[in-house]
Amino acid sequence: MLTYDSAGFRLDGRPLRILSGALHYFRTHAEQWPQRLAALRAMGLNTVETYVPWNLHEPRPGEFRRLAELAGFLDEADRQGLWAIVRPGPYICAEWDNGGLPGWLTARVGRRARTSDPEFLSAVDGFFDAVLPAVVARQVDRGGNVLMVQVENEYGSYGSDAGYLRQLADGLRRRGVTVPLFTSDGPEDHMLTGGTVPGVLATVNFGSEPEAAFETLRRHRPQDPPFCMEYWNGWFDHWGEPHHTRDAADAADTLRRILAAGASVNLYMAHGGSNFGTGAGANHADPPFDSTDWTRSPYQPVTTSYDYDAPLDERGAPTPKYELFRGVLAEFAAEHPEQARFRSALPARPPALPDLLEPATVPLTGRAAIPFGAPVESAVPPVFEELGIEHGLVRYSFRIPAPRPELPLTVEGLHDRAVLLVDGKRVAELERGVVQEPVRVAGGVLVELLVDSLGRVNYGPHGGECKGITGGVRHERQYLHGCRAEVFDLAAPLPELAFEGDEPGLARGVLELDATGDTYLAVPGGRRGYLWVNGFLLGRYDDRGPQHALFCPQPLLRTGRNELVLLELGDAAPQSVELRGAPLAP
Repeated sequence: MLTYDSAGFRLDGRPLRILSGALHYFRTHAEQWPQRLAALRAMGLNTVETYVPWNLHEPRPGEFRRLAELAGFLDEADRQGLWAIVRPGPYICAEWDNGGLPGWLTARVGRRARTSDPEFLSAVDGFFDAVLPAVVARQVDRGGNVLMVQVENEYGSYGSDAGYLRQLADGLRRRGVTVPLFTSDGPEDHMLTGGTVPGVLATVNFGSEPEAAFETLRRHRPQDPPFCMEYWNGWFDHWGEPHHTRDAADAADTLRRILAAGASVNLYMAHGGSNFGTGAGANHADPPFDSTDWTRSPYQPVTTSYDYDAPLDERGAPTPKYELFRGVLAEFAAEHPEQARFRSALPARPPALPDLLEPATVPLTGRAAIPFGAPVESAVPPVFEELGIEHGLVRYSFRIPAPRPELPLTVEGLHDRAVLLVDGKRVAELERGVVQEPVRVAGGVLVELLVDSLGRVNYGPHGGECKGITGGVRHERQYLHGCRAEVFDLAAPLPELAFEGDEPGLARGVLELDATGDTYLAVPGGRRGYLWVNGFLLGRYDDRGPQHALFCPQPLLRTGRNELVLLELGDAAPQSVELRGAPLAP
């Protein structure tokens, strides 16, 4: 049993310093979990931490999927000799779409999300009923490896509904969670007063100055042991911004100071992995964002890569930060032999990763039209959630009444990008939050808007947004009514396509392999779009960078024929896909 007091943790009566690393099962291919987890343990960690993304497991109301993955991940961590910390939310942030909350739910409850609203809590109950049995069965007091379970996530950065947090904690207990519960918040007075629960362990998240952070925590919770639940040793990337890195020596020094303060720690991230599919979230820059620069948007979508400049890079290879952290943790082990650090001896360094595939070029030799579904007629443009999709491409069509002269066309509430066509001719690209000269169109023409979505905001007051055209389309001041909407759902399997046409849309290439391995796939000449490998959606690509190639894990490939499918949405016509050795441009 895990217990704690102000001096620290004890497991079955023996002192335990929790040395954890974040590794999200949904950001790493399941066949590669053993290597990643073994590498965490070889670094000197004794615990792995993971979030549980609600929207991954319940993409539509009452339709649960992929539930076995959480149980499988916890079991693999157990085999690798690691305890586990589970953070089931229901909100997780994590730079994940909508902070893990299902878009269908937030579209329905709006600002009542993350409160004690009965409708929201009823949906939470259904989610907890589905995912918690795997966690409860694997708690340390039942012979498993789950040490702790989190209540919500950084709620003090968002709200102040103490009753909501209390109901979540009670709900976890009712469903059999008997290990310690905890909250995590920034080390600020307003965050710790808004995000903590009486009788539930409080922890703090930060990237530097651990002494000050723990002093603040101690002032609020003198009875709790110091614990940094998220030590931000790196950071994530947005499209169109520089790649984030942190000096490895500086990061190692902060880790050393955390341990010197007598604290437990969770490295966020130990291994970041990838935002496969449409999992990447987004941020929204609040003031002091420079609102005078109208060429930039305050909306900041997160890249497909979640490398995070972590000790293990996106494909699981150790970095200089890994080696320095390993040294700090080895020093701690030598100085504290009384700690219950592992259930068996620290393993040797895990074997090196296999070589990447050799660079190659795959020509795109076949094309097919975008397979839109049956049209939906509506007075106003329906948002994605009303059309039953989380992410995808929607073609909105309007016929401008005639006769009338050329007048400016305005799209209100675009979430997030659109190609504007007039009578079938591409005339403009529109981007959320970016002001540009309006396109003028005359009466009688057909206006089409091909709208695609990026991540929902995952942090702060802008969460819970809808996708698509969330306002309306105006011709001068007059709203256009009578909309036709056609959907291409990115969450659905790709249909069988002939790839025998030459129209813009999807393109296909065939990669022949004698042996498989990890690789990075780039689209030279591509502007922005999506890339599938053997039917699996790797994610989004974007020529703004900083990421210029998508990580393709070895288990997605097979010897012989591999099908690569590309959806290019920019004004480019890429002719090939390249296998590269790194995600960043040389």
